[in-house]
Amino acid sequence: MEQNIQLARHGLFDARVPRYTSYPTSPHFSADVGHETFVNWISAIPEGRQISLYVHVPFCRRLCWFCACRTQGTTSDAPVRAYLEVLKAEIELLRATLPKGVTLERLHWGGGTPTLLAPDMMTELAEAIYSVAPLAPDGEFSVEIDPNEIDDARLDALAKAGMNRASIGVQDFDPEIQKTIGREQSYELTESAITAIRARGIASLNADILYGLPHQTPEKITQSVQKLLSLSPDRVALYGYAHVPWMARRQNMIPEEALPSPQERLALFEVARKLFEWDGYTAVGIDHFALPSDGLSIAQKAGRLRRNFQGYTEDTSDVLIGLGASSISRFPQGYTQNAAATSQHIAAIRGGNFSTKKGHSFSANDKLRGRLIEVLMCDFKIDTGQIAKEFGLPKAEILLLIEPVASQFSDVVSLSNGVLKIPPAFRPLTRVISRAFDAYALSKTGHSSAV
Repeated sequence: MEQNIQLARHGLFDARVPRYTSYPTSPHFSADVGHETFVNWISAIPEGRQISLYVHVPFCRRLCWFCACRTQGTTSDAPVRAYLEVLKAEIELLRATLPKGVTLERLHWGGGTPTLLAPDMMTELAEAIYSVAPLAPDGEFSVEIDPNEIDDARLDALAKAGMNRASIGVQDFDPEIQKTIGREQSYELTESAITAIRARGIASLNADILYGLPHQTPEKITQSVQKLLSLSPDRVALYGYAHVPWMARRQNMIPEEALPSPQERLALFEVARKLFEWDGYTAVGIDHFALPSDGLSIAQKAGRLRRNFQGYTEDTSDVLIGLGASSISRFPQGYTQNAAATSQHIAAIRGGNFSTKKGHSFSANDKLRGRLIEVLMCDFKIDTGQIAKEFGLPKAEILLLIEPVASQFSDVVSLSNGVLKIPPAFRPLTRVISRAFDAYALSKTGHSSAV
């Protein structure tokens, strides 16, 4: 009870704070960064460097009501094939700009539903990408797979293209919850998809599951997690459902009266967390769980865990290029984002330009604060000495940023010998504490609740 009082005192149950998959967060990107900046930052990549590439496919056969991603529905392949041609043109623009010898440390296809691409489209897209930047020998190629939108032919095409990690969206297995969120997907269908994936030698499997959904109870999330555990994914993302109908109008289909309270959300998370840990998974950051043999667990143990737009990652590349509508790129110099509207993105590419609509150039202060937030989100601690060494700054300068935060949260964090730590009992407050390092005014739009 005392713990909940302290959590409430610091705003856990009513605060709206970013997920901090970037710093600053995307609502603070501006139109000052455009096509020319994007081209310059790509050109500045050293020859022979390993980078990461994200490809966004914004189409879905159905629009799930819980989803707040940039997607659009389609019942035919025609707009998807047209979009593929635009992606190929965008890749050719990249070819003309990218320095020689660049290879891919990570390649990820997301969406939307990238698996609605027909097999020949998957092959075309992979070949176009590899003709510009091949996958490194130890590179990872992951794809978000919808069990409702996959078959043997498409899995064969993905395996032949080199996919070696699959990501399955589960959300919840309870039929009532699935119907309420517009995402009907049986356990049997999910199991069949995973069996087919593994039959092709693709051993690495991610799964996403949500807490805070309508009609969700501790009993229901227990059943869903146990079913998921029976499928033995290598890593699991346990995300909190963010109800933001002012941003994603389709969420108005979800009855707000059926949503759990913030306190109930935390209880749901704790039930799921304990189940994953009891089954031998390592807690990674605030919302991921991984087997000890998985790369995320290994990276966390070695202090190499990072955070990007896909969440927690062991990807150490300092360049992530996003292709497709609304995709975000990260460079050592800052962020860029493509036009969110598919029509605007297509028009720009057909006109011979990248569709960069906005972005942000890092200041020295951005880099420092962003790194403080990242290590806090990844390691639940900030070592002043390590940060000072990393940035070539006096330790006292780092302490000037850390001490006020330690004072503000004195009852839930510790500061000793220059190391700020969040103990396990108060890690639900990590995003709230991270916000104290954020120099930008918070915007309600696009920000989710703290739990």
